[in-house]
Amino acid sequence: MTHTHHAGRREFLKRSALASGSLLVAGFAGAARGQPAQPQGKDQKAPAADDVTPVEDLMREHGALRRILLIYEEAIKRIDARVDLPPEPLVSAADLVRRFVEDYHEKLEENHLFPRFEKAAKLVELVVVLQAQHQAGRRLTDQIRQRATAAALKSPAESRILAESLRAFLRLYRPHAAREDTVLFPAFRALVTPAEYDKLGDEFEDQENKLFGADGFEKVVGDVAALEKTLGIYDLAQFTPQAKE
Repeated sequence: MTHTHHAGRREFLKRSALASGSLLVAGFAGAARGQPAQPQGKDQKAPAADDVTPVEDLMREHGALRRILLIYEEAIKRIDARVDLPPEPLVSAADLVRRFVEDYHEKLEENHLFPRFEKAAKLVELVVVLQAQHQAGRRLTDQIRQRATAAALKSPAESRILAESLRAFLRLYRPHAAREDTVLFPAFRALVTPAEYDKLGDEFEDQENKLFGADGFEKVVGDVAALEKTLGIYDLAQFTPQAKE
């Protein structure tokens, strides 16, 4: 991993992250763990302003997932209304779920987060449920990929089954991601040392580069945006409710 790519991928945090408040939070977090806050002396290396933390990585990946859920939601609407739905965008969306969400994002959680909570005996019941939901989600993705065909979409019976799989996926992942964002991820920071936390950020990025190439996250977001445009749901303004006169 080159420093040039590391800085380029994380450019968006340079103007705001760690300017002032983040340093205070870091000090308070250290004190909460029994570690005294260290002043920034001339021989002490300050945190890099362009670093994306492991939790920030995971949360923005949830943002990509939520946009895929909007694609699934649009597919359900068209199936229910018996409106033409080309299978290609749905297949591509399911493939993104498999490659980016299940085989990458969830593997990071399963390999690096869940074991630490289990070892610390923290939020174990939640981790067990989240792990089971990962497996359930993969089964649903198998069903979606199997039935997202032109022939199935022309069949009222088959398309209804497909729509039910899509609905089940939405019902599963909206609360799943929300619970991780609001409970699991905030609690994770206290389970690792600052050095471990920084190392995890590099490991996450190395894995992303290995699977998706340089600027992997940006490429995935671009793929999602292309699917949104194909289905006519890219324009964010269309989701704004119109005021009634």
